[in-house]
Amino acid sequence: MKKPDPGKSILSANDEQARKNLQRLEALHLAAVNVMASPGAGKTSLIVQLLKHLPENLSRGVIEGDVAGSIDTDYIRSLGFPATQINTGGGCHLTASMVEQAITTLGLAGPGLLFIENIGNLICPAAYRLGERIRVLVSSVPEGDDKPRKYPAMFAQVDAIILNKIDLLAHLDFNEHNFQAGVRVVNETAPIFRVSCRTAEGIDTLAEWLRQLTTTRSK
Repeated sequence: MKKPDPGKSILSANDEQARKNLQRLEALHLAAVNVMASPGAGKTSLIVQLLKHLPENLSRGVIEGDVAGSIDTDYIRSLGFPATQINTGGGCHLTASMVEQAITTLGLAGPGLLFIENIGNLICPAAYRLGERIRVLVSSVPEGDDKPRKYPAMFAQVDAIILNKIDLLAHLDFNEHNFQAGVRVVNETAPIFRVSCRTAEGIDTLAEWLRQLTTTRSK
């Protein structure tokens, strides 16, 4: 008799809850965006810029995932946007059941966008769906141009890659051609957006892509 695989069981249960989350969010006319990256790549900075640049007629809210603390949640709330905190207490990724509870706590309704900032990690979050409609990966210039080849599973499973901190390109040894070539080895179709959260360069283009994708998929 084949032994049960606990890992598969956990993922199957998570996937089922993720489907329920997606249905619930669709009913609320919300498109969830799962924002993934390594620590320090600029997930929160990117979300804040998008909150500011998206059209005012769209609802916008954030579920913040951290191992501990609520620094980012407090900051987003201070800007006037709804946000709620998930602390994993050491866990390396969010799960669909965590997000289910956070959706209730946040109480956001659409039409609009719900950003889910995942735990800073380029491995674990790739395997866990949360109920998102869109998955994006933030990679930053200081991390180096080799990340797509070192973490192929993460880069392969996203709808878009955001190259952040392009204002530092002139100051660091980052080969943009190598980065883009590495992305295309594992993901042939995801657009690559070049942005600087410090200067807001490229943010409008990304915000418009999200707006159009949300509108298209909600029809």
